[in-house]
Amino acid sequence: MGISTTAGPAGRRFGPVRRTAAGLVAATIGPVAATAVLAPARGHLSLASLVLLFLVPVLAAAAAGGWVPAVTAAVVADLLVNYFFVPPYRSFVVATGDDVVVLAVYVGVAVALSVAVDLAARHRATAERRDAEAALLATASAQPIEQASLTRLLQQVRTTYRMSTVALTDNGRTVERIGPPPQGDPVLSVAAGGGSRLLGWGPHLFAEDRRALARLATAAGRTWQTHRLAGEAARAAELAHIDRVRAALLGAVGHDLRTPLAGIKAAVSSLRQSDVDFSPGDRAELLATVEESTDRLTTVVDNLLSLSRLQAGVLSVHPGPTALDAVVARAVLTTDTRGTAVEVDVPDDLPWALADPGLLERVVANLLSNACAASPPGRPVRLAGRAGRDHLRLHIIDHGPGLAEDDQDRAFAPFQRLDDHHRGGLGLGLAIAKGFTEAQGGTLTPGRTPDGGLTMTITLPLAATGPGAP
Repeated sequence: MGISTTAGPAGRRFGPVRRTAAGLVAATIGPVAATAVLAPARGHLSLASLVLLFLVPVLAAAAAGGWVPAVTAAVVADLLVNYFFVPPYRSFVVATGDDVVVLAVYVGVAVALSVAVDLAARHRATAERRDAEAALLATASAQPIEQASLTRLLQQVRTTYRMSTVALTDNGRTVERIGPPPQGDPVLSVAAGGGSRLLGWGPHLFAEDRRALARLATAAGRTWQTHRLAGEAARAAELAHIDRVRAALLGAVGHDLRTPLAGIKAAVSSLRQSDVDFSPGDRAELLATVEESTDRLTTVVDNLLSLSRLQAGVLSVHPGPTALDAVVARAVLTTDTRGTAVEVDVPDDLPWALADPGLLERVVANLLSNACAASPPGRPVRLAGRAGRDHLRLHIIDHGPGLAEDDQDRAFAPFQRLDDHHRGGLGLGLAIAKGFTEAQGGTLTPGRTPDGGLTMTITLPLAATGPGAP
């Protein structure tokens, strides 16, 4: 793992400079202030007591700026004590050996205390920095592997080390950046593994900081690599699911195409046999099979084409004033109800709907076919039309098994067959019906039949012209 640093702007060094400057100010002002305060007590306190009191500004300078200002304060204080408090006063001459010892011991003690305070401050700062780094590493390890955890980790690195901008790159490409667009070269570039690097723009860091950042960079790189691998795995799973669905759809489409084609081929092959003398009834039955299979084949192809037009957004819609009773009548006449009775309650004096007659007929026919297939023997399907203030509603009511609430939205998805034990097919009827209805500006909603079953409701806007127009 390599680490490289480059020189940054001079302004990045202002933190330590400002601390030292503050300590030097304290080293100058502190002893002068102590001299002014203690001058009246010159004749009442011993020299040893006075020099002990002068240790206070030295400690203050050490705390403010480190050992250099503290030593400066000790020297300044020693000179002031010698000048103002050691006889002969206002001179730097020391009259007795005891005073020389006191002053010398004072300087030694002051320097020792300065170094001790500075070392304690450095150890405290190092401990705090390591605590912050440990917290960062713990957070990086505990966070779930996702893009958001990488963002949070970089934000914490930026805050902890007072960087202006932090970024993670993968083979030269920036995958995540926190902060404004950087200017110039980074002051920090840490290898994060797997071709990733952690870059930082901001103040210079100590060697210990860079070593900790190397560990954090590894955590960030691991988070990114794991997130990327998880995304690739999810994409692979999605593609596998798409392949399974595609295979299932091809199988369903193939089955629904082969079945009527097989019926047509069998009937035609039988009719072409010259050695078989079919009765008129047998011949009519075979021709009816051809016709029924052709209709089924036409329905499958029409549904597939309709769905493709819906999904491609190229469905041709021509809405206009439409008589709902006429559309319902045509749909009932052209739909194979499979022997199920159909009750129609659509008054002929309803206002005209704003709809495309051809698409609306397809919608009603699809819903009616589904309802007839689902209804039990002896229970009729009912179509009821009603007018509201600004809309028309057509209810297609059956008494079959209905739909569970959890299945109501899924029922409109293409190739969904929620009740295969009642009917086969590709499961496109409801998807096409919903798409055609919404293309006309209407809605299609499922509901429960009060005494059991499914009620599909088509809601259409009223036309601006025609009987009962608003």
